[in-house]
Amino acid sequence: MSKFPKFLMATAVATLTAAPAIAEKLGLGRAATDGEVAAWNLDVFPDGSNLPEGSGDVLTGETVFSENCASCHGEFAEGVDNWPKLAGGDGSLADEDPLKTVGSYWPYLSTTFDYVRRSMPFGSAQTLSDDDVYAIVAYILYSNYLVDEDFTLSKDTFLEVEMPNADGFIVDDRAETEYGSFTNRCMSDCKPGPVEITRNVVFKGDPNAGADADEVQTTAPATTDEAAAPAGDEAPKAVAFDADLAEKGEKVFKKCKACHKVGEGAQNGVGPVLNGVWERTAGAVDGFKYSKPMMAAGEGGLVWDTESLSGYLANPRNYLKGNKMTFAGLKKEADIEAVLEFLKSHSQ
Repeated sequence: MSKFPKFLMATAVATLTAAPAIAEKLGLGRAATDGEVAAWNLDVFPDGSNLPEGSGDVLTGETVFSENCASCHGEFAEGVDNWPKLAGGDGSLADEDPLKTVGSYWPYLSTTFDYVRRSMPFGSAQTLSDDDVYAIVAYILYSNYLVDEDFTLSKDTFLEVEMPNADGFIVDDRAETEYGSFTNRCMSDCKPGPVEITRNVVFKGDPNAGADADEVQTTAPATTDEAAAPAGDEAPKAVAFDADLAEKGEKVFKKCKACHKVGEGAQNGVGPVLNGVWERTAGAVDGFKYSKPMMAAGEGGLVWDTESLSGYLANPRNYLKGNKMTFAGLKKEADIEAVLEFLKSHSQ
């Protein structure tokens, strides 16, 4: 190890680099050629320029996503634990707690493609082929209801995808349009005329806060039974079920819990809440955005019973073509029977 004093070493380096000739050019290396830059450059732009050759379809993407991404982002891009959710959040950006996903927030598809290609999978970045990247991005789009099941993503179809928040970002021009006015401070007589109170603050929680006596709400609150009623237009129906089999079905239902919720306080998620699903018309849960085929099936009279649910759970894609259910289906009849009893137990 050198015994040369550190402060002398620093002084020497500063002196050398301050010299005009060295400061201008150290004389090390050379400028990279265009070919060398291209070999390392992964940039993809919003107009699709610089995309690699290749393609990937939704169904292939489901498999590749499951193998490389689902451990963190969930089988349906719904997120696991604190890992990011990639799907959902449609219409939530104006909420107090918005869900920012590829479908709800990201303005450019090129950002999604570039990030997956450059940085994923976590810990094994840039191990995916370009075809795999195309397929994964296609599956993420499908999980956000932005493309259909038979969609294939490539250079040719890249610009066909419309991102919902494409117009949600603007150029930051405050330096030109606003900053100048910040220096015009007013310390007195800033606004002509008297100051008037035009509105009082009304705190949330009391429906009658700020109301006149004749405006006080007189409608009785919902009863316990009404509050517990499942979402949708149909009232729950008492259904007999096998408790032991329902208990087994609860274990099988773990495959469905990433998207579907049941029980007290359950709400819509990636999929609709399943409280009261038994003998309910398809596509009838309030507040959930169903696919067009599911809505059409409900309007055509499809009701969830033993026959329809068995067929749907066995192979959702084949049972109702074009619906958004990405789950491949339950392969064992015993598992389907158990889940049916479990769903019956939550349809009382």
